[in-house]
Amino acid sequence: QLQLVESGGGLVQPGGSLRLSCATSGSTLDGYGIAWFRQAPGKEREGVACISSSGASTNYADSVKGRFTISRDTVKNMMYLQMNSLKPEDTAVYYCAAEHLGGCPPSIGVQTFDYWGQGTQGTVSS
Repeated sequence: QLQLVESGGGLVQPGGSLRLSCATSGSTLDGYGIAWFRQAPGKEREGVACISSSGASTNYADSVKGRFTISRDTVKNMMYLQMNSLKPEDTAVYYCAAEHLGGCPPSIGVQTFDYWGQGTQGTVSS
């Protein structure tokens, strides 16, 4: 059973950067589509970015396009989210997720993904 553990969250000033990591165990990431979601207080969990199992397809939420980059390392069985030009509205708990069909849907929906990490807090504040 695939297990996911996020790290790399923290406090950063507006305009700064954070790099989130997601370590896997129990299985390799081969064949899995992967994604990052976030959930701010009082809001629903939203898809931020995804990447297909081949790495050929990526999708991003409009709110993060041009600022966030999702990537995967198939050798290390890791996934990453590089977040630049951060804004206070990016403050949320960030979750990594994986789905067994290998896809990356344009609409990054919670219901598509089978495996979830516990989350890591990212706070953008001066």
